[in-house]
Amino acid sequence: MSQKSDRQQARETVATYHEAELAGLVAHVAEAIDRFRSGELKAFDVDEVLFQYSRAAKELWKFCNIGNVQVTEGQLHGAPPIDWWERGTPRRARRPVDEPPTSEHP
Repeated sequence: MSQKSDRQQARETVATYHEAELAGLVAHVAEAIDRFRSGELKAFDVDEVLFQYSRAAKELWKFCNIGNVQVTEGQLHGAPPIDWWERGTPRRARRPVDEPPTSEHP
């Protein structure tokens, strides 16, 4: 294969990976919205999920779009899977969504 076709194949592989991982992140948001609609979560809880989604999606985008696409493709095959949702977790301490709010959290 030529270098051009190798790069094209790598771009396609990374784009497919990006879309699949993004769909997983969107599923977290969909679940939170469903739980909000059923009365199980409050709006602030969904806001936390949306914030984590935003951070995770940005990290995923940087991984897939910054740098050499062929190196990125190689990382997809040789490295352990990346938990993008976990990467989006805010650095501050965060209570789990299933935990009741404390007096410190609205």
